[in-house]
Amino acid sequence: MSAAGYRDLANRDVLACAVVTVAAKLPMSMTPLMMVFLTKDLPGGFVLAASLTAVYVLGELLGAALLGLLLDPSRMRGQLAAGLVVGAGAFTTLALTTNVTVLVIAAFVAGAGPSTTPGGLRAMLLGLVPDALVPKAMGFDAMITQVVWAVAPALVTVLALSVDRRAPVVVSVSLIVVAAWLVFILPRGHVTSRSGSAKPHVVASAWPIYLVSAAALAQLAVAELVLPALLEHRGIGIGWIGPLLTGFAACSALGAVLYGLRPWPGSLRTQGLVLLVITATCVGAVALFPNLPGIAGALLAAGLFQSGVLVTRSLVLRERLPVGAHAAGFSMMYAVTGAGYGLTAVVAAWALDAGSPIWAVFGGVAVTLVLTAISAAAERRQPR
Repeated sequence: MSAAGYRDLANRDVLACAVVTVAAKLPMSMTPLMMVFLTKDLPGGFVLAASLTAVYVLGELLGAALLGLLLDPSRMRGQLAAGLVVGAGAFTTLALTTNVTVLVIAAFVAGAGPSTTPGGLRAMLLGLVPDALVPKAMGFDAMITQVVWAVAPALVTVLALSVDRRAPVVVSVSLIVVAAWLVFILPRGHVTSRSGSAKPHVVASAWPIYLVSAAALAQLAVAELVLPALLEHRGIGIGWIGPLLTGFAACSALGAVLYGLRPWPGSLRTQGLVLLVITATCVGAVALFPNLPGIAGALLAAGLFQSGVLVTRSLVLRERLPVGAHAAGFSMMYAVTGAGYGLTAVVAAWALDAGSPIWAVFGGVAVTLVLTAISAAAERRQPR
């Protein structure tokens, strides 16, 4: 199918869903750096910021995994709006207090409250398009996510340095409130016409699919956490980290669009596994190149293929679960991918402490390949 197929998504309903997605996801992607500026003048400084970010991520993981099971497609708009409002209140608390205990509680709630929003909005988007446009809709959704993650660090930095350290929080809260209001103007697609929350065992049955999504995010963890140390190890200016990560995100957005342009050979499961192995190979190559052009080329190639993995995993999950469980399934996927990121961060930190950044990269790649092998073996045994 030609690129013109993307024009079929340019209708009011899909564009409204895109606006809500940007308003809801931008605050989530701003949070890690926002914590740094918010707490850098408090006792503990950067350590406190890292701790609060970890608590925030824990809230996201637990919230997405547990609250996602409670999503009722027929009441999803109200449930998502309620979670967003809770998140807005928690973010406001972060800006108004210096008490460490309150900061920790607020960070957890800020992560948990809106945690079902990405999965819920993705399920709602799929309910707005015919089956023929689902791959393009998923590519479009992945592109939005990557663009948001590329824009967020620069936005936080500009606001915090040119306005006030609390300015990113004010913008985040405003966006969350707007998203909570706009979610009610989204149309009721066929997903939201079903009632009842998803059964836990049905959502859990798709665990091999979640595992590959975790493996894909493991590559992002390697890129973000090990790349600064690798550049320093190679004698390359640390200032290149920003452009390289922005390029990685931009290539991921481009890869999502390219995947949706046409059908590709092989089943969705095969496509996802092949793309993941290619991504892992590119990330491994990052550690082998001694100069900036080689590192940049391998990293950009990894970004290009990584987004295809995430799109295929979402499409496979859509096939695997009944319609009423899509929102819960996407939320569970969001939680497990975050866990994969965290696991790789632990492995990378251990490898950096015990050896060189090169071995840290290879450690992250090893996590990816192990998770991929387990998932592939499990999926082969499951009925299709």
